[in-house]
Formats: sequence, C-alpha cells, structure tokens
Amino acid sequence: MAAGVIGLLCLGGVGVFVSLYDEATEIKRSEPDAVVDNFLRAYLVNRDDQRASLYQCKSGGDFAQILDYRNDIVSRERQYSVGIRVTWSTFTVNTNGKTGVVTTDLIKTASDQSGRLSNSWQFNVVDDDGWRVCGGSPLS
Repeated sequence: MAAGVIGLLCLGGVGVFVSLYDEATEIKRSEPDAVVDNFLRAYLVNRDDQRASLYQCKSGGDFAQILDYRNDIVSRERQYSVGIRVTWSTFTVNTNGKTGVVTTDLIKTASDQSGRLSNSWQFNVVDDDGWRVCGGSPLS
C-alpha cells in the first residue's frame, strides 16, 4: 500500500515537472514585439540560426540585410580583435490584421568601449499561427 502511494506521488511529481518545463520552454509568438525581441536575441546576440528560425516566417521572408548586418559585426570583431555587443531600444509596433512592422534602433557597442553605433531598423512580421519575423531592413 505504501509503495503504491509513493508511486502515485512520484508520477504526480513527474507530471508537474513536465508541465512546468513545457511552459517555461514554450515558444511564445503572441505579440509582434516579443517575437522580434526573441529573434534578435537568437540571431544577433547568440548567433543561433536554429533558435532564430523558430521566430521566422514559415516560407519566404527577406533576411539578406540582417544577415549582412551580422556578417559585418563578425568581420569587424575578427579584424579589430574586439567583441561587439548588440542591443536594441524600445519597439514600436504597427499592425494591420495579420501583418505588421516593428521598428527599433539596433545599437552596436565595442567591448573596449571604443565605439557605439545606432541604426534604426524595421522588421516585417506576419501572424501565421503566431507572430513571426519575415525580414528586417535598415531605415534610411
């Protein structure tokens, strides 16, 4: 009898753990700005293409300019033997039904504090089973 009770408690504990783990690792795509934030963190900060793809549109999209931006960072890090940290400012969200644009300033800061550069960017988003990023481009 005691073994049965202990077994049920263990199964209940496993169920709670699985539920909490699932909630903590769930990809949240409910808001356009949150998706852009997660995409930028994965793509520019962690440089994890697999993680970034979780926030990208399922088909299509134009990521050439944000790829060039990241490649420029990597190139400058190698050329000048310095780390470059990318952050961003507050997001401005403009949606119209299932499409939208999220704007922010991308800020590059050299680890040796020798320079800081800010550029305004816009990210196109679509609501396709949750919001997803379909490309980014600098604002001129």
